[in-house]
Amino acid sequence: MTFNGTWKIERNENYEKFMEVMGVNVLKRKLALHDHLQIILEQTGDKFHVKETSAFRTLELDFVLGVTFEYSLADGTELSGSWTIEGDMMKGVFTRKDNGKQLTTTRIIQGGELIQMYSYEGVEARRIFKKA
Repeated sequence: MTFNGTWKIERNENYEKFMEVMGVNVLKRKLALHDHLQIILEQTGDKFHVKETSAFRTLELDFVLGVTFEYSLADGTELSGSWTIEGDMMKGVFTRKDNGKQLTTTRIIQGGELIQMYSYEGVEARRIFKKA
């Protein structure tokens, strides 16, 4: 499928400001800017297997489109939500367990890059990945 592959972080846009609004402390924000994140996506129909590897952790998870699941961000923030496909875009809508606020994440392939966009409390950020 379109999203299948091994994707390595290339650059960030407004990511530190996004993490600040999310409540991530300054030390973790500085470290996260250099996390060397790699995402392996494998899609089979409406099922996804994801492996995230960074300087801080390795995480594997499986989810089905449209089915709610639990997820923890690298800073420990607990979320609940689901992913859907809208045209050529993956859209994840998640609710923070600590404050009930919504985090939206989208993924799209554009120009050979995986662009992962985040939106939280009016702040948007992008992480751009290249195929490894």
